[in-house]
Parts: sequence; C-alpha cells; structure tokens
Amino acid sequence: MLGFGLLTKNNMLKSDLVREYLVRFPDHADLTMAKKIYKENPLMFTTVESTRSLVRMVRGKMGPYNIKDKSLHTEKTYDTNPYKLPDSEEKIREPYVLPIADNNILLISDLHIPYHSIDAITAALNYGKEQKVNTIIMLGDVMDFYGVSRFEKDPRKRSIKHEFDTTKAFLVILRKTFPDARIYWAFGNHDVRFEHFLMAKAPEIFDDPYFRLEERLRLNEERIHTINDKTIIKAGKLSLHHGHLFFRGFGAPVNPARGLFLKTKESAIVGHSHRVSEHSEISLGGDLITCWSMGCLSELQPEYNPVSNNYSHGFAHIKTSSNGNYSVRNFRILKGKIL
Repeated sequence: MLGFGLLTKNNMLKSDLVREYLVRFPDHADLTMAKKIYKENPLMFTTVESTRSLVRMVRGKMGPYNIKDKSLHTEKTYDTNPYKLPDSEEKIREPYVLPIADNNILLISDLHIPYHSIDAITAALNYGKEQKVNTIIMLGDVMDFYGVSRFEKDPRKRSIKHEFDTTKAFLVILRKTFPDARIYWAFGNHDVRFEHFLMAKAPEIFDDPYFRLEERLRLNEERIHTINDKTIIKAGKLSLHHGHLFFRGFGAPVNPARGLFLKTKESAIVGHSHRVSEHSEISLGGDLITCWSMGCLSELQPEYNPVSNNYSHGFAHIKTSSNGNYSVRNFRILKGKIL
C-alpha cells in the first residue's frame, strides 16, 4: 500500500499527488497522460485505490474510459515478472465510482422482500420524489431469500417464486415512480443467497446466465445496474457498502457506526444492522471523519430476532459535489413518519 493516504483540503493538490507518484515510480505511467485523465476525471484521485486504478488505465490495461489515442500510452517497456514467478490468481478489487452526475441520491437498504414494510418504503419513496433525486441506490438485502438460506426454515413461509414475483413487482413500481433516475442494486448477504444455493445444490447450471438473479428478475427491462456484494461504492469521497463485510456473525456492535469507523477509518455509510447510528472523530490532520448506519425498510420483528433488537426503519439522502464533497442526512422512520 502506498503511503499517500486520503486527500484532504490541507493535503497536496491532486495533480501534485500524481506527480509525486510518478517521480517515485517512473516506470508506471506517463505524466502527460496522467494529467490529462486527472483533468477529465478529478474524482479518480480521491483515494489511494483510485490513484492506482488510474495508473493501470495509463498503462492501457483497463477501462472504463477506453482510451484509444496511442499517443497517450507510454512506450516504455518493462518486465512485470522479473523472477518468472508462477501465474497468480490475485484479484484486485477496485471501488465502483459513481458518475459525477449521480449527485442527488436516495439510499435505501434492507427491504427483505416479501417481509418489507409498506409504510416505511412509502415514506422513503415520497421523500425521494419531493427531493427530485436523480439516483437511487438499493444498498443490499432487497430480497430475503428465506427459502434458500442455510438456516432452519419454516416450510409454511413464502416460496421462492413468490419472493421473485413480489420483488419484480416492486422494481417495476420503483422504475415507474422514478422514470429518469439511475437505479443501482448493490447486493447484500441475503441477495447472494440464491447464487450460493446454485453453487451448492445445482453447480451444473451455475455458469448459465439464464439462472442468475439479473435474468430471473429481468433487471435490464427496468434499467437497474447491479454491483456485487464485495465492492465498495464511492459517492464522491464517501464510501458506501451493505455492511456485511464489516459486521460478521449474528450481531452488530452496540453502536454500528462506531464499529464501522474502527474498521474503515474513513467516512462511510452502511445498512445491514437495521439500526440508525452516527459516529464522528477528528483525524490527526484535523479532518472530520463520520460513519453512519441506516435503518431498514423491512419488518422490525423478524422471526430470527423478534425481541430486544433495537431495529428501526430508515433511509438516507446523499448529495455530492463535483469536487467529491458530500452531505448525508440519515433519517429514522417511526410508524410511517420521517423523523
């Protein structure tokens, strides 16, 4: 990991960050190319990881900008494996950086369809319409997938077909309500239950796209973009994730937001815990770091944890600016009313 750290208002200019990187690692890229990409996409430099992403783009090894101008590529060659080590299956996970235009975001999480709360979802969608949001992010656990979980199941519960049908109906309503918004579905631990079920019970058809969630729900018809459950989303300088990678096991910390801060050491927001919380600290450099956890839009007394769970309904509203700065309003819903 390079020692640049997160950029703050008191750090070096982003162009200087690129320059320092290239001085220290002259074989990695061409300064002219790096400055060109910086000018077009300043948010690519908000984290160490995104800087490394840019370097790989400069080297012509990845998108998403599909650079075709050969003059932009460095002509310097070098041996990336001087010791002739065996091929590696290492996977480098890059964050999903939202387009700058996706700057007015309704963030909802943990619907657990068909165990969703109609009152809570109605309140969240009404707020999104009032605020004229241009982006909706479903931050995981849209579906419950009770029938294919690895836990003991009540056969009287709803069938998988019913879950699919109910979820599809919800997605149609969501698109109809926000016809022009960009809609993302970032998978949570419940959403991937179906894939895990296929891997364990029907590996023979696992590689057939026909049996995947995206095809089963016809997500292309509703123009819904999916993001896998192990990917961090960047809305400007704010990190978003469902939360199951940070909170393992049955229970979340007493204060999920503080637990998230201890894991990430950067500003972030998650769902997963079904609890509304916030935690802020000041870094040694004088920067404010805040973490949030959101309430759910599902039933508050689920079968697996019906009492003393401190669950609450809620959602969040995020606005970002072109320089990566952001604002977060983390709402609680009580009996269908936004607090």
